Amino acid sequence: MRPFVISVTVLIVGILCASQKNDEQIEKKVSGVENGLVEVKAPIQIFQAGPPEGREKMGLSERMTQFGVPGVSIAVINDYQIEWEKAYGLIDAGSDKPVDTKTVFEAASTTKLLASVIALRLVEQGQLDLDEDVNQRLKSWKIPESEFTAEKKVTLRSLLTHQSGLNRPDGGFSEEEGSVPTLVQVLKGEAPAKNLAAVVEFTPGTQWQYSNFGYLVIQLLLEDVLDKPFSQIAREVLFDPLGMKNSTLVHPLKAEFKTNIALPHDQEGTAHDRPQHPTALAQGGLVTTSSDLARFAIELMRAYQDKSDAVLSQASVQRMFTVQRELDPAALGGITGQGLGVFLLGEGQNLYFLYAGHNNPGATSIVVTSSATGKGAVIMTNGVAGLPLSFEILAAVADEYDWPTVQ
Repeated sequence: MRPFVISVTVLIVGILCASQKNDEQIEKKVSGVENGLVEVKAPIQIFQAGPPEGREKMGLSERMTQFGVPGVSIAVINDYQIEWEKAYGLIDAGSDKPVDTKTVFEAASTTKLLASVIALRLVEQGQLDLDEDVNQRLKSWKIPESEFTAEKKVTLRSLLTHQSGLNRPDGGFSEEEGSVPTLVQVLKGEAPAKNLAAVVEFTPGTQWQYSNFGYLVIQLLLEDVLDKPFSQIAREVLFDPLGMKNSTLVHPLKAEFKTNIALPHDQEGTAHDRPQHPTALAQGGLVTTSSDLARFAIELMRAYQDKSDAVLSQASVQRMFTVQRELDPAALGGITGQGLGVFLLGEGQNLYFLYAGHNNPGATSIVVTSSATGKGAVIMTNGVAGLPLSFEILAAVADEYDWPTVQ
């Protein structure tokens, strides 16, 4: 029996040594990211080879201070899995409570990615059609007809690609104090909602105009077709199947989220402990962790490679990642394509899908992945300058992990 015991011992020692070596390699990469930030003047520089010449590498803590961003959460994806996640700073600049890996952040417009996937799932199931007039399926409210919709109607495809003609609105969404306006009241611009009404401003399909209202129409469409609130739909379709245990669309937040949320900070660095809109959700209401958002992104990456169909089939995700409209890279920091609910950069083996979000007064998130290589990252912050900082972090991750370049 002794040779067998020796063999098992050698095997165990070998596994432990390999694990220790792997941990050391990851720690080295983490340190490389933390100390490898470079100034990024346009997002496209993230995807270009190596740190730009003539720019020194900087530390994450240093740049957090310079940007006035109190807290950051990072999840790095490698080989279609979360290789590491780490949190930095404070949930409130006026406190001593640190951000940890269970701290939730406002995902802002990255929420639109989730709404898009749910909508495409219903298309896959035959409950929705990408090119049908959405007024045919809306029950609670209809998009007002006008001269712009006389010949071309608003479709799910045009809503997903910001070509519906619907207004943004730039003023955002708010409500009378102590009230809970319905989603229909928000879309109508009626009290107690305090926002402009949703209107079509140009012929659908003729222009690209980023629209928060477009995604609220998608939310109502999903709720009308499934006869369930959007928060429940997301829980059943995404959160539970993908193990996104620290994610919610229920507002006001329940205690388990309220006690560990990174508060958004404005330009002056002041924290704002205020609730998000209770019913306008699909445009920016998600509260989650960087690792949960990474799990969602990994599912799309794996589905694109036909390695999973937990939410969408390979055909649906590949259609999602197909350019529906060419975009002006000069206007969008190098982003060249609009997919079905996602932004695209590069092509072929160098194709990235990405989405960034910003909620007032200061909460940001960004998701960037490459389905061909299984690499990517999710970064969330609670500062008004969070996105510029996130671009610098992404550049460090791209350099450390040798991401495919885009010229």
